[in-house]
Amino acid sequence: MAEDEQSGIEPRSFLTCAIEVARQLDVGDVAMKPNDQARSLAHAVRKPLLERATLPEVLFAPLMAAAVYDPDPGFCRWFVEPAVYAFGRRRVMAALVDYLRIGTDAERAGAVRAWYSAHVPLRADRSPAYGPGGVRDPALDDSQDIKAAWLEASMRVFAEATDLQMRHRVLLGLPTSRAAYPLSLHELRESTLASARVHPDPHVRRWAAAADHEGG
Repeated sequence: MAEDEQSGIEPRSFLTCAIEVARQLDVGDVAMKPNDQARSLAHAVRKPLLERATLPEVLFAPLMAAAVYDPDPGFCRWFVEPAVYAFGRRRVMAALVDYLRIGTDAERAGAVRAWYSAHVPLRADRSPAYGPGGVRDPALDDSQDIKAAWLEASMRVFAEATDLQMRHRVLLGLPTSRAAYPLSLHELRESTLASARVHPDPHVRRWAAAADHEGG
């Protein structure tokens, strides 16, 4: 289900992003279309994005913007997946961390949706951009430190955001197990947990209870 109303993302913004991706790919008629045509335009670029062995550098930022501004969490993968194949999981995740750190609330919400798709499993037979001869440079997808940066950014957004829904959104995407956090983030996690225990939102308190059940 689309989250336009909940996140504040307007379909027009998504349409603009989809048009830019289509222009960079030189796909079809990318003249400005009514808002309800944005999904059709996104569908038109889906296949060529996955069929090309390489994507131009200039396409990276528009792809990430389209993924973030796509109001439907079920479809943002159309932009995230080809970006992961062509540019690497590490770079895609780093871009989403940046959106979470300094984006608007709407962009932060979009980054949270897209983060799930950034974990897409990679297969050599899925896209020729996987790597020549089915071989891929591991450095493209080495992202443990980026995942830690996402955890940190999520907890800081939870602490600093004034919008209740945004705080709810980022917290529920965090693991409850203490073992999932690097040692450097344990103090921040404890602070987050203490705040969540007394939060007015029952879903947030439920996350805290689950974390406590796993040993705090």
